[in-house]
Amino acid sequence: MLTVLVCLPTAVAAVLLCIPRTAPRGLFLWAWTATTAAELALTVAVWAGYRTAGGTQYEVRARWMPSAGVSYHVGVDGLSLPLLALSCVLFLACAVYALRQTRRVREFAALFLLLQTTCLGLFVALDLILFFVFFDLSIVAMYFVIAGWGHKGAARAALKFFLYTFIGSLALLLGFIGLYLAATPHTFDIADLTRQNPLAGRSVYGALVLLAVSLGLAVKTPTVPFHTWLPPAHTEAPAAGSAILAGVLLKMGTYGFLRIALPMLPGAWRDYALVFVAVGVVSVLYGALVALAQTDFKRMIAYTSVNHMGYIILAIGAAGAAGDGPEQARRLAVTGGVVQMVSHGLLTGALFLLSGVLYERGRTYDMAAYSGVAERAPVFAALTGVAAFASLGLPGFSGFIAEFQILTGSLGPRPVATALAVLGILLTAGLFLRALQQIFLGPLRLPVAAPGADHPFPDIRANEAAAITPLLALAVVLGLAPRFLLDVVEPASRAVLELLAR
Repeated sequence: MLTVLVCLPTAVAAVLLCIPRTAPRGLFLWAWTATTAAELALTVAVWAGYRTAGGTQYEVRARWMPSAGVSYHVGVDGLSLPLLALSCVLFLACAVYALRQTRRVREFAALFLLLQTTCLGLFVALDLILFFVFFDLSIVAMYFVIAGWGHKGAARAALKFFLYTFIGSLALLLGFIGLYLAATPHTFDIADLTRQNPLAGRSVYGALVLLAVSLGLAVKTPTVPFHTWLPPAHTEAPAAGSAILAGVLLKMGTYGFLRIALPMLPGAWRDYALVFVAVGVVSVLYGALVALAQTDFKRMIAYTSVNHMGYIILAIGAAGAAGDGPEQARRLAVTGGVVQMVSHGLLTGALFLLSGVLYERGRTYDMAAYSGVAERAPVFAALTGVAAFASLGLPGFSGFIAEFQILTGSLGPRPVATALAVLGILLTAGLFLRALQQIFLGPLRLPVAAPGADHPFPDIRANEAAAITPLLALAVVLGLAPRFLLDVVEPASRAVLELLAR
């Protein structure tokens, strides 16, 4: 089933590219939407059949390059299944949001379907080379999305994104080769490497491998100081591209830390956990402070991603503080990190789609160009308000569950760092409240070139509401009744900490 889940979008993309581009626009858009809906249905079926205490399930393993120790090995567990579901939800939301797309629709749909395959493939990969292949292909697909359908500076932003993340992927590959050479017998299989723990007792070798792997994953996450590709890429990308970039692609980095760095390099991770805690805190505070200084609505949201990813790095860094706090607290931090990945994907995906709504009406993200928009578009204002309050961690939303677990779990092992990270919540509240007040309240003011300057500013359209509302509804469900997610994540968090304690 996992192979079908991964390969179906690319198969449909290949079929769409065989159809003449002169075919009706709706054919490509509805085929894309139907495929993403089918993918979500398959993921729901996988979740329904998943046994919460059963470890890795739905495994498929086949010979690929046996002489090099490479195999086609896929499966899901409590770390990957939530991200698999998140990816399918966001890709469906983007397909629905793009139903009014008119520019090179065939290629746009095909690229997003290819991108969906790379994301799903990475989250189910249980072989390092398979992981790397999907990691690299996601960079290529997103590069063309940004460069081909972005705004005025898209070409430069796409090139910067590609070069940064590609160099990071090369560092990641060096780390994978280091793990391969250390293993006996040589293998790239994640399960076999995790069991072997080949770098146990080899502190210098382990530190070098951890450095290479962490550099590759930190660029993708991104953490400070490897974040500089992110704001221009988000600002210039189309709204759907930004939603996938923030909601799914950034999680490849944080997922890689939990899937590869912690269980395969436990000794090195414990030795250098404090470095990751420091990087996490700096990312939390820096991301929030720089976001507070932005006048561009979309760029502001981009910097909040640096802030939110910092909480995850803080959590997994605190989890490495073996002996500095109760095991239950560290497990809570890891669980909170996974929940934060899901929460951030839903909320930031919704915020980027909402920023696309704003741009489509006003042709600018400059917050100073707007005022009193709630008078013309009350539903749009309400949805943006809900997304903003949810993103700053208000109780009743998924962000509160995630940040509460992270801060509670990190407080024992790393109290000073956790106390500093709390300031990030206050800064996030300030920047979102300022944005809401500037855009939606006060006397009506719209950009001169905006459609609403001459006639009523259009409120949210049906396809936009159908894409954004379910994301916010899921954030509320996770905020009020998170047990169905925690039942899946908590056993996997416990397993990661058991491996880390070796």
